[in-house]
Amino acid sequence: MSITVNKKAFHDYFVEEKYEAGIVLQGWEVKAIRAGRMNIKESYVIIKSGEIYLIGMHISPLATASTHDKHDPIRTRKLLLHANEIGKLIGKVERAGYTLVPLDLHFVRGRIKLEIGLAKGKKQHDKRADELEKDSKREAQRAMKERIR
Repeated sequence: MSITVNKKAFHDYFVEEKYEAGIVLQGWEVKAIRAGRMNIKESYVIIKSGEIYLIGMHISPLATASTHDKHDPIRTRKLLLHANEIGKLIGKVERAGYTLVPLDLHFVRGRIKLEIGLAKGKKQHDKRADELEKDSKREAQRAMKERIR
């Protein structure tokens, strides 16, 4: 079950591979995510000292959350992947010029997972071509729908 999708990532990047990662979260963060108070649009993924981190994911604390703790809504969160997956990602990001982009935050058997994509950036003309393709598909669907009526 999807919680939120990063549509901007598909607009700005060609996503070639997808990986599902766990996230190290605090209790108040899990409650806030279940309440739908997060945003992954401006976030990105980095590799630092053999580990993968999510930076910039904003989680707004709930009003009923603990008052004696200081909540940092944009703290750096560690992502959990298998060692061989991390090795593959490090190799591709460093050698092949790929970047890691958060795509989708979702539930898997009650746990919150993040789908990250191994992606290459789009140029401006690629974005325009995608927009034209979407428009033509939309027009074709509209014509088919009117033809059926």
